[in-house]
Amino acid sequence: MIQDIRRLMDQYWDWLKDKTVLRQVEGYIEISSPFLDRHNDYIQIYIKRENGEYVLTDDGYTIEDLRTSGCPIDSPKRQELLRTTVNGFGVQLDGKALITRATEITFPLRKHNLMQAMLAVNDLFYLARPFVASLFLEDVTTWLDDNEVRYTPRVKFTGKSGYDYLFDFVIPKSRRQPERILHTINRPTHERAKVFAFSWVDTREVRSPNSLAFAMLNDQDQPVPSGIIEALREYDVTPVLYSQRQGVRDRLAA
Repeated sequence: MIQDIRRLMDQYWDWLKDKTVLRQVEGYIEISSPFLDRHNDYIQIYIKRENGEYVLTDDGYTIEDLRTSGCPIDSPKRQELLRTTVNGFGVQLDGKALITRATEITFPLRKHNLMQAMLAVNDLFYLARPFVASLFLEDVTTWLDDNEVRYTPRVKFTGKSGYDYLFDFVIPKSRRQPERILHTINRPTHERAKVFAFSWVDTREVRSPNSLAFAMLNDQDQPVPSGIIEALREYDVTPVLYSQRQGVRDRLAA
């Protein structure tokens, strides 16, 4: 089993390297990653040297794209959730831009954290239906509270690779169940599933060997493709459709 996971991790690193493209853009280096946003465009970040450091930024794309899509982040609650999310990755807000700074030593981790922050902010705030009253994360939180599931929200773990990963909920070990990690995926795509799966694979090697991972998938607006469900299962992640969440209540509440 360990050899299988190592093979999968090697495939992941090769995929990241092969699909990453660099380009010079007006004093910045543009990095196009293999991860896609909801428009099926490659997610890009920009990097420049400044005062002996590397400055990494999304150039305001993430928040501006949400605003132009009808999801402004201007309410106090959304502002608080935005700050909490980016701070969890060590990323700051500079106006609308997500930004972080790095040395040569910390560059790989800072780049990774900025990409994670961009994906997390997008998934937190993008609403598939206009004028929806609540966010998917809030829906799942309410369901956990109503079902008396004990959890710690927004927990960061460092994986075997040294990269940090932020998970939505960690449910502690009990007499009947091991530690459980629960993460929400508001807009299930193969890219989002792959990001979470490899976050879990990298993390579980430094967690308890019995720890379990669950992915809560938002199927309120459209069905989740079976390929995404099977991909998660391949990496020992239990996929849970939101419409079928009661089926895992006892496993989470125990």
